Amino acid sequence: MTTWNRGEDRPMLGDDLIDRIRAHAAHPDDDELGVAANDLLHELFSGYPVENLARLLHAGDDTCVRTGTWLLSELGERAAPMTGELPALLAHPLRYVRFYALDVVLVNGRHGDVLAPALKLAQDPEAAVRWKALSFLAGASQDQLAAGASRLEDGRVRDLTEWLAGGPAPRDVVARLGDPDLATRLFAAAAAARLAAEDTGPLEAAAGAEDREISSFASERLGSPR
Repeated sequence: MTTWNRGEDRPMLGDDLIDRIRAHAAHPDDDELGVAANDLLHELFSGYPVENLARLLHAGDDTCVRTGTWLLSELGERAAPMTGELPALLAHPLRYVRFYALDVVLVNGRHGDVLAPALKLAQDPEAAVRWKALSFLAGASQDQLAAGASRLEDGRVRDLTEWLAGGPAPRDVVARLGDPDLATRLFAAAAAARLAAEDTGPLEAAAGAEDREISSFASERLGSPR
């Protein structure tokens, strides 16, 4: 375990907070758990090593993994040393873990081994995870999309990722918003968001879509939640 000393006579507060989170994990509604998690976030921003979150991620407890992933999602670029954990988090059975992990990938994902499983979450069975995946698709860089596509097997997600990375024309984006395939509609909505700085037409079309997932995302981007 990485150590960090905030003073010779002062205990390792970050370590103590992780111990408290693990101790209270059996009672996820316990207020003490939330207090300890927020205090630990403060310690992480103050210099406590992010690598020590492995104690939560590998605790074998869903609450600990969820808390550890949430902390990573709040840390921005400070979470970069933990990118090796992301493939497992993106495949975690708990939807909240997959949800938070996508935030970490967006900020820190550079390699296909991390980006490819993030792209696949556009087909996640949970609507909340698909919404976060849609936000990821809208915000990912061209390099991230290309790196992720290079590690995807042949199939719909790879084809859609390459289409998105290629900068599709507005007319094509609008046409795909009505596609029978949900993943295609999600990628089209992401493309509409990416085009919005120059042309809000596709995003306005998405806001009027019958698909609630698409319309609510687009309306939020336009600043008019439905």
